[in-house]
Amino acid sequence: MSMRTRIKICGLTREEDVQAVVAAGADAIGFVFYPNSPRYVTPERAAELIRSVPPFITTVGLFVNATPDEVAAIVRVAPVSMIQLHGDETVAAAAAIAAAAGRQYMKVFRVKPDTLSHELLEYAQANRAASPLFTSLLLDTYVDAYGGAGKGFDWSLIPKDLAPRVVLSGGLSVHNATDAVVGVRPYAVDISSGVEAAKGIKDARKIADFVAAVRAGDAILESQAHHESSSEATVPR
Repeated sequence: MSMRTRIKICGLTREEDVQAVVAAGADAIGFVFYPNSPRYVTPERAAELIRSVPPFITTVGLFVNATPDEVAAIVRVAPVSMIQLHGDETVAAAAAIAAAAGRQYMKVFRVKPDTLSHELLEYAQANRAASPLFTSLLLDTYVDAYGGAGKGFDWSLIPKDLAPRVVLSGGLSVHNATDAVVGVRPYAVDISSGVEAAKGIKDARKIADFVAAVRAGDAILESQAHHESSSEATVPR
């Protein structure tokens, strides 16, 4: 089976960056609707950028502690494919926001140094039980701000049976993306500050290099799977 980790590039503000993400072969593009972020875009600006996105690339709107009405109003102007709730929304609030917006959603879990593995599993189960629109957890590092801090966390906390369903974020770069894919085996990776020339300004070369690093991890996993399959086939029955 082919291993292919999905890739999301978040915090885009310019047409040329959208083009760079598409050209590099990423799967998803994120727009930040949190006014305090240096990567913030207005709904109108996001709508312009979305019009330049070709088919089969997911557009994602990132929100922080917004109300259901606020999210629904923004999505009407900027028709993102799905939403990412990156604040302190409760499980019930996240479900209500998604229902109001009529979009599937990812919910962030900001991992602290004292976070336990079972807490990740329980949080994923609670969100899945609360709404049919829930798709996955996005695991990021806890800092005194929301998103884009570029800080990593201990990946060994992620339960093996949860990893194939999570989006891994926080402190990723071209230097550790291959190890992240091989070591964690997440469904997807999400990066923002790690591919920037400046806050809100992406670097096309860094984007391409990051995608290549993720694909290198996929190739290692596929090689390992092929080797394991070959070894099993040669074992006498």
